[in-house]
Amino acid sequence: MSTVKIPPVLRSATGGEKEVAASGATVGEVLRSLAEQHPETARQLFGEDGQLNRYVNVYLNDEDVRVLDGLDTPVGEGDTLVILPAMAGGAS
Repeated sequence: MSTVKIPPVLRSATGGEKEVAASGATVGEVLRSLAEQHPETARQLFGEDGQLNRYVNVYLNDEDVRVLDGLDTPVGEGDTLVILPAMAGGAS
């Protein structure tokens, strides 16, 4: 099992949980396991094409999965995934 750290913006979809245990051999499998446990997270994480939404950043043990193998990045027992939605805004 891996641990998925849930950001505050997604916690309403996980019943307030800050961390969720999810199984899978890759980042994609772990995130899909999370989505099966908490269906409201699916549309927030994935686009219609099944890929991560562009505004969602996922880190595996502090490494951005986009610079690794994306959803195909292998996940080991006890690894931690952190979901960080990209923040928009700034001075105009």
